[in-house]
Amino acid sequence: MNARDTTTHAHGTTTHAAAHAPVVLRPAAGPWRRLRTGLRGWGGVGAMALLCALAVTFALLLPLSQPRGDDAGTTTGGQGITHTTQVKADDCENPQDQSLSPSGGDGKAPTLDAIKARKDRRLIVGVDTNSYRWGYLDPNNPAGELEGFDIDLVHRIAEDILGDRDAVRFKAIPTSRRIEAIQKGEVDMVVRTMTINCDRIEQVAFSAPYFVTGQQVLAPKTSTITGFDKTLAEKKVCSAQGSTAYDNLEEGRKNGDLPDSADIRTTVPNQLDCLVKLQLGQVDAVVTDGALAASQAAQDPTVELKGGLFTDEYYGVAMKLGSDDLVRQVNRTLENYVKDGGWEASYEKWLHPTMDQGDKKSASATPPEARYK
Repeated sequence: MNARDTTTHAHGTTTHAAAHAPVVLRPAAGPWRRLRTGLRGWGGVGAMALLCALAVTFALLLPLSQPRGDDAGTTTGGQGITHTTQVKADDCENPQDQSLSPSGGDGKAPTLDAIKARKDRRLIVGVDTNSYRWGYLDPNNPAGELEGFDIDLVHRIAEDILGDRDAVRFKAIPTSRRIEAIQKGEVDMVVRTMTINCDRIEQVAFSAPYFVTGQQVLAPKTSTITGFDKTLAEKKVCSAQGSTAYDNLEEGRKNGDLPDSADIRTTVPNQLDCLVKLQLGQVDAVVTDGALAASQAAQDPTVELKGGLFTDEYYGVAMKLGSDDLVRQVNRTLENYVKDGGWEASYEKWLHPTMDQGDKKSASATPPEARYK
């Protein structure tokens, strides 16, 4: 299935801006800033000179003491399915537990009111249209409608906000543009297997998590690669731009989990493009969320998951910072979606076939517990 920029409307019409994938896949699917100075017993010119020198030193050192947005750290955590969680801010812990509770607030709902007052009274949602069983266009569906686990959730959110599950305008958003699309107001939210992490919660508002998985390696069945380890030496590894997969590859190189010779320079706008490059022999392995990797392995029987999950990844619905009323509403929807069995039914339909092994359920088969700040 080709990666593309697509707008899919509630009535099934689809427009394609660009198609570029050369292979057609089977239908699928740190503490900072402390500097103190003291001057006692000094006077006159000497004191002034020392003060000036200290001021210059402070000015020069201050930028170096600030946290860098591209620094990555690692902490333990999660719900027992993995080893580490990617963290990007030294003072951030458990970013998946930082959302607003469904109840509370001042009773005002400016974001929701604006959505309901539109002439075209639909929710605008950024999604993936190329991830098998998450958000994809099934050519065997005569209605031409998007399908998958994320798509089911979008329909439920639309039903709760607008009273019509089909009152949605879907917009295909590349992995690399998810945050930008929210910040620029192109969409009301993004529901696109988007991991909640410390860097992102400074840029967008997240719901409570609705799914938990972890990063994993995907490679050809015939490959000698065994996972996120030394067998990636001298191998070309693909990941999506702006993804936690790339963050973890960088961190793996820094902390020694990966050999220095692992080539992680290959990045793509859409995660599925990595699978295409793998099929063409342009890369040796792909690193992505295990849930997505399982779906891709179901698309292509010549590839398989290598090794176990090596991070915790909590997916959340991403919205614009400040849209507190919308965030609370989505969290209310998520609570009810789990309680009334909607989440479980969607999992069984879309993800059970690729993630569970017979009667053995994946750790992802249980929705993550919501904890609020």
